[in-house]
Amino acid sequence: MMDAAGDAEALTLTALARALNVRTPSLYNHIDSLQDLNQALATFAAQRLLDRLRQAATGKVGSEALLSVARAYRRFAHEHPGIYPLTTRAPEPQDEALSAVAQELLQMLLLVLASCGLQGDEALHAIRGFRALLHGFVALEAGEGYKMDLDRDESFERAVLAYVNGLP
Repeated sequence: MMDAAGDAEALTLTALARALNVRTPSLYNHIDSLQDLNQALATFAAQRLLDRLRQAATGKVGSEALLSVARAYRRFAHEHPGIYPLTTRAPEPQDEALSAVAQELLQMLLLVLASCGLQGDEALHAIRGFRALLHGFVALEAGEGYKMDLDRDESFERAVLAYVNGLP
């Protein structure tokens, strides 16, 4: 189905049936469509990411919490390259399950940013920038965009610290 290099977005029902050693029509006893499966996978991925980030932030405040969340985000992307891309899309309004998880994630990040003194639109802008930084870094890593013999962990830490220290 999907290995470490797999891509959930490229998943087909035929490939899934083959991996499960069942006939494709048998899958319809459990799902309505490929779109239904993709929505369920996106919700699953987002919930796993939320769980990981919430655990990373627990007991921490301010920049310590943001740094811990950033590290957890990167680890999640490395450990789950097949489903990580499903966590980057905003949910469609009719996708209630994914919308609920996305709202939980937003609230968790708003609480972390409140501990940094940011609220309202300032916090929302900060979340967008934080998300862009994290996703950009892990996307470049996944695409083998960092081949220079230089410690990527240190580059990541420096980038996140520069962002966190630059927050209003």
